[in-house]
Amino acid sequence: MQKEKQRILNLPNALTILRLLLIPVFVLLIFRDQMMWALAVFVLASLTDVLDGWIARKYSLITDFGKLADPLADKLMVLSVMVSLGMKGIAPWSAILILFIKEALMMLGGLLLLRRKVVVSALPAGKAAQFIMVLALGLCFFHGQLNRLGAPVHLWSLWLGVALAVYSLVFYVRRNSPLLFKQSDPDSPGDMPVNGKEE
Repeated sequence: MQKEKQRILNLPNALTILRLLLIPVFVLLIFRDQMMWALAVFVLASLTDVLDGWIARKYSLITDFGKLADPLADKLMVLSVMVSLGMKGIAPWSAILILFIKEALMMLGGLLLLRRKVVVSALPAGKAAQFIMVLALGLCFFHGQLNRLGAPVHLWSLWLGVALAVYSLVFYVRRNSPLLFKQSDPDSPGDMPVNGKEE
């Protein structure tokens, strides 16, 4: 138990927790119309996402906690910014609704897999969607300038990110459907955890 606790309390997981703690900070700054400060905190939170994954892979600090908490922090970060920008009239609510439904389905699937003692880390398609979404949300902070130029790149990027997110959901279901819908064998000692490394 002590050894497992020490594995969880490592630098990558600490950065993931920091990212979660930064979410209410940039949301509050957005609603106070301190957009550049909100952008700075959002960029900092996004950098922790890059850094924690790199450290975990380089120094073999990947844990089941990290596999669950890291994508959860990513989803909460993106959804929090999107909803905040939606309430400011910057991000389209249709995109927010699609992404919310997608993330809800992903979380439901994750919970079903967790009940089978299976932990699956983020897929490449999901990581690509996350990158595009973070980039698009960063551009949303400059929506006024982009709209005046007649090139709403922030909206184009946002919809591209949503499309990739939906694709990642389809890929996730196809990849994990045998585990999601497998009937449990009462005589079986239990499902073994699957190595959740990216393919």
